[in-house]
Amino acid sequence: MLDRLSRDIEALLFATDRPLSIDELCELTGSGEDSVSQAIERLKAALEESGHSLVIAEIAGGFRLMTDATHGETVAQLFEDRRPGRLTRAAIETLAVVAYNQPCTRAAVEAVRGVNCDSALKSLLERNLIRICGRQETVGRPLTYATTEDFLSYFGLSDIDHLPRRREIEEILSTGMPAGQDSDLFEENRG
Repeated sequence: MLDRLSRDIEALLFATDRPLSIDELCELTGSGEDSVSQAIERLKAALEESGHSLVIAEIAGGFRLMTDATHGETVAQLFEDRRPGRLTRAAIETLAVVAYNQPCTRAAVEAVRGVNCDSALKSLLERNLIRICGRQETVGRPLTYATTEDFLSYFGLSDIDHLPRRREIEEILSTGMPAGQDSDLFEENRG
């Protein structure tokens, strides 16, 4: 049976709709960082050993209680009607440019993509996948964009440094999509 701290953390992660950081878990439980970290590890092990369909994932600088990926198709059926529209190819390309070059300006994104990206940037801002993070210290002081915590959460990343390296992407592109990967990530329209 799990100790009280592990069960408290499990309850907090179940009740929240966002990742909770170690600092937040320490504050909410009144426990120290080492105790909370150890309790998370005990909780992870207990879920795995008991064959539960839930896992503790480290995402966007915090922890979430999530459904194990092996149950993804089953759980996805609950949300088919509520699923937001897919990102367009233009939005995915724009998001990739921002993610790999942040902070960057609209002009920098357009230089890479070769087309106007106003609507893609607007869509990404509305979805809170990118944010305006400041202004570049050049003539005209253009806005600069960076990714958000929602971006990390959307793509299941704990940190922006966990993005695939360009070398890895080039390997995938040269050999084709890895087996078992869904290539229908975005719609085939540009804009």
